[in-house]
Amino acid sequence: MHDVILSLILLFVAAFSSLAARLMPVPVPLPLLQIALGVLGSIAGLHVTLDPDMFMLLFIPPLLFRDAFHMPMREFGQLRTIIFALAGPMVLATTILCGYAIHWMLPPMPLPVCFALAAVLSPTDAVAVGGMLGTSVPRTIVHMLEGESLLNDASGLVCFRFATVAAMTGAFSLRGALTTFSLLSLGGIAIGIAVCLAAARLDKILLARGYDDPPTQITFMLLLPFAAYMSAEAVGCSGILAAVAGGMTIKLTGVLQETQITTRLQARTMWDMVGFIFNSVIFLLLGLQLPALATNGMALVRAADRSPWMLLLLIVAIHAAMCILRAAGLALILGIAAWRARHDHGVFRWPGWRGLLVSTVAGVRGAVTLAAVLSLPQAAEGVAGFPARDLLVTVSVGVILVSLLTASFSLPWLTSGLMDGMVDPQAREVSWARLVLVRTMLRAMRDEQQTLTTRAKTRDEAGEMRIEIIARLMQEYENRLNQLRRNSNGEASVAQITSIRRMRLELALRLNNLRTSRIELRNLRDAQYINDETESLLMQEMDYEEQVLRNRARSLPRVN
Repeated sequence: MHDVILSLILLFVAAFSSLAARLMPVPVPLPLLQIALGVLGSIAGLHVTLDPDMFMLLFIPPLLFRDAFHMPMREFGQLRTIIFALAGPMVLATTILCGYAIHWMLPPMPLPVCFALAAVLSPTDAVAVGGMLGTSVPRTIVHMLEGESLLNDASGLVCFRFATVAAMTGAFSLRGALTTFSLLSLGGIAIGIAVCLAAARLDKILLARGYDDPPTQITFMLLLPFAAYMSAEAVGCSGILAAVAGGMTIKLTGVLQETQITTRLQARTMWDMVGFIFNSVIFLLLGLQLPALATNGMALVRAADRSPWMLLLLIVAIHAAMCILRAAGLALILGIAAWRARHDHGVFRWPGWRGLLVSTVAGVRGAVTLAAVLSLPQAAEGVAGFPARDLLVTVSVGVILVSLLTASFSLPWLTSGLMDGMVDPQAREVSWARLVLVRTMLRAMRDEQQTLTTRAKTRDEAGEMRIEIIARLMQEYENRLNQLRRNSNGEASVAQITSIRRMRLELALRLNNLRTSRIELRNLRDAQYINDETESLLMQEMDYEEQVLRNRARSLPRVN
């Protein structure tokens, strides 16, 4: 099938899956629904040959760049010790201990091959973690898991690389492995920072000279993760860490905040689309590979005169072993972090055993594991393939599915009521920041009012008009300040409740007026009093105004 037609089919199924997930009477996690649709597509005759290198290049850099850009840097700094422990020593321990566990389950399989399988399963998936957790989990756990998934891909792939070399050549050097790991990691981070710093510097020069075209800016930004990834891979460093470091670098430079508002709005929309489409296509491609991989797995089982249930039992046992190791590692790392926080009067608290279970189950495997295991060399004429490649591929895909199923059906139960009685720190922080901003605007208006009052003798018509406008603005800011304030119990007074309800009614009327204006604008276009270009320009202005009104409505406190 032509690649263009196949791409269009995947995009259609991605959009359809999101709609179907909303319409289904029983809630089904979107990744599982997309995998199921991929399986149906494969059975219906839709076949895709997955090139692991192309898969990694096309999907991983923009998704990691996007996730790194959205990672809150303050929380990343606060949790950096935990995140680096999970992304480094935790991956290494999982590779070694789980490798021995797999060798104990399958004694005929060589130990280096077992290490390769454990290494490829060790990194959690940044694509799936965020979508699995939702809003019912404490933000500390979410930030910890997201930070871990951004960094552990590189350490897992380095362990996988050395394990595969040892399996095929029998040669392994611990000192060489550690040296190579350090060079690959630090080199990838340095290259990602350098590429994006240079891009940010160039962009600031263009902005200073007035070159702020939104389509051009967004296109260059979309190419940045690929540039960082390919530059690092070209010199043998970690492209994954380069993409992550690049996303954080662009965020820290603040170059996006210096662009015009249209660029920022369109950039957010573009990255949302990239995240949705790429995430969906990854799970669809996984589903498309499943029937062929399952067939190969069954053939392996029959060739060994074993029951197919033995293969399923092996997959479940490996996933269980990795969950046990992950829970033990998390308990150790989080326990040490909580003890150090108490000793140093820090802010980190032990998340509780329920939070520990959530962190364990949420460590799902996904795109990187799939691409890495499919990159293992196949046997060809005159070329030796990787030992037990088909078994490793089958087991890896099976563990991916089991981890997704386990997380999808257990996380809603584990997270139910987890936030009861807890105040969302982000919501509290947003409310506090709004209060500070309104007070700042009021202070600026009072200073301006005082300045104009001291110049009463030289005041002209413009000065009188300015005083009138300042008084009206101060009244508006005072009303907003009253709406945001709370008493000592965190409850609003009767006057505040009345003010909030009045504002909600005003916003509702303004939104209704906008809808009426859109209808009238369409009638003017239909009657050919205005052309399509005029309609589009005025419609865009209304869209911006409506967005402001809706944001204003969302910022109002909730009252009974």
